[in-house]
Amino acid sequence: MTASIIEITEDLLGTARDVYQGDAAELEIIEQLEQRLHEPLRLALAGMVKAGKSTLLNAMLGERIAPTDTGECTRVVTWYRFSPTPTITLHPRVGEPRRMPIRRDHGLLVLDLGGLAAEEVEWIDVGWPLQALKSVILIDTPGIASLSEDTSTRAVRFLTPEDAPSAADAVVYLLRHLHGSDVKFLEAFHDNAAGAAQTVCAISVLSRADEVGSGRIDSLLSARRVAHRYQRDPELASLTLGVVPVTGLVAEGARTLRESEYIAFRELAGLDRDERERLLISADRFLRETDATGLSVVVRRDLLARFGIFGVRMATAIIRGGAASSSELSDQLVQQSGLLEIQDVVATQFQPRAATLKARGIVHQLERLVHQSPRAGTEAIRAGVERFTLAAHTLRELSLLAQARSQGLPVSDDDAPQAERIIGAEGTDARTRLGLSPQADDDAVCSAAREAIGHWRRLSASPLADRGALEVCRVVIRSLEGIASEIDVPLDSRGSAPDVDPAGRPAHGPRQDAAQQREDDEPRLRRDHRLKLRPV
Repeated sequence: MTASIIEITEDLLGTARDVYQGDAAELEIIEQLEQRLHEPLRLALAGMVKAGKSTLLNAMLGERIAPTDTGECTRVVTWYRFSPTPTITLHPRVGEPRRMPIRRDHGLLVLDLGGLAAEEVEWIDVGWPLQALKSVILIDTPGIASLSEDTSTRAVRFLTPEDAPSAADAVVYLLRHLHGSDVKFLEAFHDNAAGAAQTVCAISVLSRADEVGSGRIDSLLSARRVAHRYQRDPELASLTLGVVPVTGLVAEGARTLRESEYIAFRELAGLDRDERERLLISADRFLRETDATGLSVVVRRDLLARFGIFGVRMATAIIRGGAASSSELSDQLVQQSGLLEIQDVVATQFQPRAATLKARGIVHQLERLVHQSPRAGTEAIRAGVERFTLAAHTLRELSLLAQARSQGLPVSDDDAPQAERIIGAEGTDARTRLGLSPQADDDAVCSAAREAIGHWRRLSASPLADRGALEVCRVVIRSLEGIASEIDVPLDSRGSAPDVDPAGRPAHGPRQDAAQQREDDEPRLRRDHRLKLRPV
């Protein structure tokens, strides 16, 4: 399926290049789109001011390089992509790009704007030799709903432009409390990102989750309850694939834990219980002069800045629980921080669909190009857009997953979990979709695929199935047909999958005409809102 999308998009770009041959401006746009198709997935981190975007980005990178202060550089869109050698390139709104010097302060990059104000800078491109950046481009954005109107405008213009598709393929949206501006942004990104096919490609993060419980050791439990409530919010639920509580400071500190910090935590863990609890009762008490510990105020201040009071409490508790090395402490802090769940969503929902998510923005841009610069031969481009729309089934899977989490699926309680699994809720490889173990042999995969296709075709043929259930069946059947194609199960020899066509209903086989197929494959998903808590 992915190869087909790439081929269709490459053919479409080739057609556009032929149509606009000789038009320099249009050819430059097409060249940029070709480059985008072969780049890694573009994942933007967005949210309100001080939501913790840069801190979470550092945690995802596993290195503290993104500035986290409130300087001018944090008011500019900054891209982080893989490069064999470190580079920083500033792109001003007027003039040519400039190479900037590479300087670090306590590990963090110093992004000098070269005498320009933030308003005069379009974006900053940071190339860095990190393995994590080989599969994804991370984009740090200014705060939404900032007190500075210019800062907010830059973020909104980049992520949800009015006259172009979004430059981001997917978004991790950080929120501290659910505000109207959060929902407004996600609605704008959903509408803007939809392009040639409706989809949901955003995940929400309840950031600084430790603050929900005032830094108590059980703060994340409280944060999960809040996240669960947000997931059922009638406005938010259909715009995001879920709400995940994350404490970014702990995640960043854990991914970049130093041996000296582990030794300091071990010192705190070894204190008498009463002395330790008195010392950790608050951030102010932790920084007071005391004879209870040999750690200086400077060391304790650094620990507090790096991990927060919640992180300090959690680290000492983990060491008392048996963590005997800095690597063990790091691993367990990462697990407690919520970072792994964010990475899981990116790995299971966005990365396998990266080609289609990238192609969606490219096709949307080509549609706008045809509309703004009509030429002889653009009918061929429109035909290519139609082919992409029919092939972009994975986008409809994401939309159906959002519906499943917001309101549930209009099928039986026995069928709903299977439908979610088949459309990729747990992963997109054939064995995971079919509920088989990774070691299952090909015969078991073929048998399970035939059985599932037969089951869902029978459901779609039922005279009792309503329109919502039929739409679910159509998406599930298309996903199963993709699995059958992947494992080379002949579509016309599924013994347990009769191709039954109820009266007045079009067939779902490969011979249906394109117009009907497009109608079938663009479900009009309702936007009621009930969301199940995603397990960690």
